[in-house]
Amino acid sequence: MHMFKTALILTSTLGLVLGACNAPTSKTDTPVQMIEAKNVKIIKHDKFTYANYDQVRVTHLDLDLDVNFDKKILDGMATLDFKRVGVATNELVLDSRDLLIKAVSTADDHNEWTPAKYTLGESDVVLGSSLTIQIGNTANKVRISYSTSPDAEGLQWLSPAQTAGKKHPYLFSQAQALNARTMAPLQDTPAVRMTYTASLRVPDGLRPLMSAEQGDKDENGIYHFNMPQPIPSYLLAIAVGDIKFKAINDHIGVYAEQYILDAAAEEFSETPLMEASNAKLYGPYRWGRYDLIVLPPSFPFGGMENPRLSFMTPTLIAGDKSLTNVVAHELAHSWSGNLVTNSNWRDAWLNEGFTSYVENRVMEDLYGEGRAVMEQALSLEDLKRDIKGATRPELTQLKLPADLAHPDEAFSQVAYVKGQFFLMFLEERFGRENFDAFLKGYFDHFAFQSITTEDFIKYLHDELHVKQPDALTKAELKEWIYEAGLPDTAKNPKSDAFENVAAQQAAWLAGTITAAEIKTTKWSTHEWLYFLNSLPEGLAQKQFNELDTAYSLTGTQNAETAFAWYMQAIKGDYHAVDKDLEHFFMTVGRGKFIYRLYGELAKTPTGKTRAVEIFARARAGYHPIAQRRIGDILSQE
Repeated sequence: MHMFKTALILTSTLGLVLGACNAPTSKTDTPVQMIEAKNVKIIKHDKFTYANYDQVRVTHLDLDLDVNFDKKILDGMATLDFKRVGVATNELVLDSRDLLIKAVSTADDHNEWTPAKYTLGESDVVLGSSLTIQIGNTANKVRISYSTSPDAEGLQWLSPAQTAGKKHPYLFSQAQALNARTMAPLQDTPAVRMTYTASLRVPDGLRPLMSAEQGDKDENGIYHFNMPQPIPSYLLAIAVGDIKFKAINDHIGVYAEQYILDAAAEEFSETPLMEASNAKLYGPYRWGRYDLIVLPPSFPFGGMENPRLSFMTPTLIAGDKSLTNVVAHELAHSWSGNLVTNSNWRDAWLNEGFTSYVENRVMEDLYGEGRAVMEQALSLEDLKRDIKGATRPELTQLKLPADLAHPDEAFSQVAYVKGQFFLMFLEERFGRENFDAFLKGYFDHFAFQSITTEDFIKYLHDELHVKQPDALTKAELKEWIYEAGLPDTAKNPKSDAFENVAAQQAAWLAGTITAAEIKTTKWSTHEWLYFLNSLPEGLAQKQFNELDTAYSLTGTQNAETAFAWYMQAIKGDYHAVDKDLEHFFMTVGRGKFIYRLYGELAKTPTGKTRAVEIFARARAGYHPIAQRRIGDILSQE
């Protein structure tokens, strides 16, 4: 088995930052060659790629593919432009996973294609296989004939029966974190940014979309796409199905199957306000159009920030815009993550923590401080749960350890919420006005680049800390970024609305009022979540039934509320939910919900038997990523 590459992340100026705040290193860390990318020094540090991007860097990808639903494959050609950036080499090393490589050729500026020798390495369960191509001394393009696997983890092929319309099949991708290599041979690391074009042939009656400028069908029935801004590979995305479109304004709209199109357009109708808020705070939107697509229920995430076309779960369609902070989050990625990108998954907080902070600022700007504080408080409880449940302390650092087993480990509430609260801490210390100007400058300075935590630290020092040296100590910075847990300097948000909920909950638990007498008429989804999440252990069956009778919680169509209620019901052995809980498992593929529900069920022998049985029936409707994650959860439990 191929061993993971490991490397030390170095920044030449880090020793100067805040009086030398150094990251802990691993015994396996080894210095490697630096690369110049504009004004940022980058080194080869991503252990989750075979790519020799310190020597050769892909700059453009062109795809020419048939979308074959009968065989469940993408079949065709990938052409990659590359440049040599480091020491002289005659090899280009790409990432691939479960790809059938048919032929490889190279060309130089004269576009004379000649067959090239290549080697496909031994397959690793996480990394896939290296594709090493002999490129000689003058080649700057490589063309690879290939097809994907029907079992590619980055692609889900749905039969007509698995769609709402029941007439046409559906395909959608999920490339983050390591699944772009299941879609095409490329340098599958966020350290490398590339532009891309694509030509797709799809069956009649189906509409293809990509994370790019949406092209029209030509006279030969081929759809063409263009992404002129350089993106990391994990933002490569495709969807094909019976997809309709509805505009929200002149450059924002929604794609979806017909059954949910109008509801989605109404639910997301305030997206233009979110864009305006982002632009006011952090500079203009730089990607042309911003559209959203509501995918089938098997989509395993709340949203995915694919540029120009955010992928969204249908569980957000609550009918009252109460869950649209997820839209704000994916849109915010257009600044934090897509525009300025973590160069490896150890630094995932640079993507997700910044985005969670920006999302919350936008929610405050549009809907008031009260809603923003409620969302902060709920997020903080999620973070505390993940910190408590971490398998080892190092996974609760912002800068994650070098020995991550899989990038999935990077996507806990630590990256999202601890990262957000770190930026809230910096905002408080330096002042909101100063910090806003700093962030706007940060997005400008590092636009369309991939950076490390240490690059951020240096920029923080140079642009903000030198002007207010007493605002922050190196010990505080080190504690936030390189140490486990949540620092004492973290904000503890207090919500007046939640205090009112807590008072009523206490009165009900004490028997002073009945469940029906709790004043919930004006409660938001956030207040309901606080109420449900804070219920104590040991509720009597009578109390569960009283709540359920008063508020029809079992079977509620608000997915967030349903999830919170089912978690409490499982813990409390309230079996009146069983039928609706199984329906939830069978119809919802969002990992945020189903991973924890399966895990909670599996904590008892009877519950685990039931979880395994439900999973066996529901598995085919889940995305391959969810299938893998749930399989791991049930085997561990």
